[in-house]
Amino acid sequence: MSQGKLIIISSPSGGGKDAVINALLKIFPNSARLVTTTSRPPRPGNKEGVDYFFISKNEFEEKIKRGAFVEHNIYSENYYGIEKSRLAESLERNEIVFTQIEVNGKHNLDKNKIKHLSIYLLPESLNVLRARIERRGGLDDTQIAERLSIAKKEMSESIDYDYRVVNVQGKLEETVSKIADTIKQELAIDKKP
Repeated sequence: MSQGKLIIISSPSGGGKDAVINALLKIFPNSARLVTTTSRPPRPGNKEGVDYFFISKNEFEEKIKRGAFVEHNIYSENYYGIEKSRLAESLERNEIVFTQIEVNGKHNLDKNKIKHLSIYLLPESLNVLRARIERRGGLDDTQIAERLSIAKKEMSESIDYDYRVVNVQGKLEETVSKIADTIKQELAIDKKP
């Protein structure tokens, strides 16, 4: 059985990663979302093993010591990472494996020579991004300002992604269609002898 293709979808906080991945999962039949691990507490509506694997900071640090992660980072004082065993299992079972990681995670995959296709979702402006973050709720003004500061930095560091796509507010279907076409082209290239 051939190895699946790992596709990274990144964006700033509030940039639409989840919505895009959910739509792509419906378009590509033999695809799955790689569930990553985090030390952050679940948000309302989050499901264990669906949104993330939620573990304590201590458990996460133990797994780091054991070398259980392909890559991991700290974002907003919480750990996030891809566990080696979960990635291998998912790539074995699926033609396409989607994951949402941030820029440092992508760069860690590059350093570890893990093949992937990387797509960065850009907001049309920081004001639109701020409004998206505020609409999601659960963050105070300081946290929103921190997310926007991180977003500016990440956007400038995302220039080495394979593709960068502007996710225009209210035009999710267009964004998904562009990305789906790109993935189909990449898969066709992979299948050429």
